[in-house]
Amino acid sequence: MKLYVSFAARMRAMIDEGVLRPGEKMLSVRAASKQFDLSVSTVLRGYLLLEQEGMIASHPQSGYYVCHRLKASPKLQTALAKDLDLAEIDASKLVLTTLKSIREFGTVPLGSPFPDPQLFPLKKLHQSVQTFSRDGGEWGVLSDLPPGNLRLRQQIARRYLDLGITLSPDEIVITHGATEAITLCLQAVAKAGDVIAIESPGYYALAHTIERLGMKALEVRTHAESGIELDALLAVIGNVRLAAVLITTSFQNPLGFVMPSAKKQALVQLLSAHAIPLIEDDVYAELSFSDTPPPPAKMYDTNGMVLHCGSFSKSLAPGFRLGWTSAGRYRPEVERLMFLNSLSLSTPPQLAIAKFLQRDSYQHHLKALRHTLRSNHVLMRNVVLQSFPEGTQLSTPQGGYVLWLSLPSSIDALSLYRAALDRGITVAPGTIFSRNKAFTHAIRLNFSHVWTLAIEQALREVGALACAMVSAAATSNTSPPKATDR
Repeated sequence: MKLYVSFAARMRAMIDEGVLRPGEKMLSVRAASKQFDLSVSTVLRGYLLLEQEGMIASHPQSGYYVCHRLKASPKLQTALAKDLDLAEIDASKLVLTTLKSIREFGTVPLGSPFPDPQLFPLKKLHQSVQTFSRDGGEWGVLSDLPPGNLRLRQQIARRYLDLGITLSPDEIVITHGATEAITLCLQAVAKAGDVIAIESPGYYALAHTIERLGMKALEVRTHAESGIELDALLAVIGNVRLAAVLITTSFQNPLGFVMPSAKKQALVQLLSAHAIPLIEDDVYAELSFSDTPPPPAKMYDTNGMVLHCGSFSKSLAPGFRLGWTSAGRYRPEVERLMFLNSLSLSTPPQLAIAKFLQRDSYQHHLKALRHTLRSNHVLMRNVVLQSFPEGTQLSTPQGGYVLWLSLPSSIDALSLYRAALDRGITVAPGTIFSRNKAFTHAIRLNFSHVWTLAIEQALREVGALACAMVSAAATSNTSPPKATDR
């Protein structure tokens, strides 16, 4: 056997066994040459063979990375067969199935709810954490107590100031990610049995959080380009006692819209007039396609009724699980609940992020991040327009990393999800974005991952599956025309 074929087989086995996982970087050509005692040309030919097989992809000036798989392995089909045979799949179970297929079997992550980790400066942040951990300093349990590290709260207050919002660091409480921030805010304003209004379609994790606390989620009609409908919300207020409203006003998941500033102001005024707190989930705030993020509804808060929640998980450090809330008049109660729930947070990650925010490197990172997301959105949009059937409508996100597709009525999104997963591709079916099992003909796609041939091929294959479903439902065998912009 030729040396390069033997080397390629060895690398292929490492990928199949999960030693090298999808999205991970391969050894550099020189490092592989040294480690396996092979010539550089032999390693290059081996990598070229793996690239031709679609197992790895070369990224200019970066190296080779393991690709996500376009075909489901027998192990994947066996592991998921029971779930896929169900007539109904619970939303949380379906999400876990999707994440498991991505993590353990390398399926193409078009259905992932998370941004690609390769977008973030994790190496620099981890180095800072290690440095602060070694130094120790004067911090300890007391400095970790709520409301959190002062330096980090100062930097967050500075970010608010850049948006035109003046807040003291004392008004900010650091939390274990945005989910805990939202949970604490819900506990501060409501109790078990209370009704919380949410968007429809909306991010399923928000409804899960509400229901986990024993509260009731009530869906309100949401416009695809401007957010929750105020007339529908007013009608709900007239008929139901709402304890709070929980929504995403900028780059909403799954629709991607930004609520216009005038509508944000009108929303705050409407809720204030009825003494209803607004919990604003603003975790995607920094992911604008432009250089300037939109102001949150918090800007129009004059009486402390808006509880604004943010996170670094989508913009800087997904693995650090650091978020915050500026909870207005409810801040003391949120801080007390934070103390009871978590006692304290680790200081080194807080200091590492504070240091990164303080430098120009954060602005450079955001500029590169926004450029990548904007470019990926254009690439995905073009492939969808070329590959999906006539009648497919695309959302028009102004930021974030998700695209919402409303498909022809003859397509069942859950069936499309199953068919795609059989081919090693994940999508997010629209049914999981509504507690009422609505949006059965919609899917959400994630465009944050490094754009590779494997990603493009996977998207085209999903489009082909959708076209086949339309053809099967039609009385004619004529191939359906391609999708058009809304």
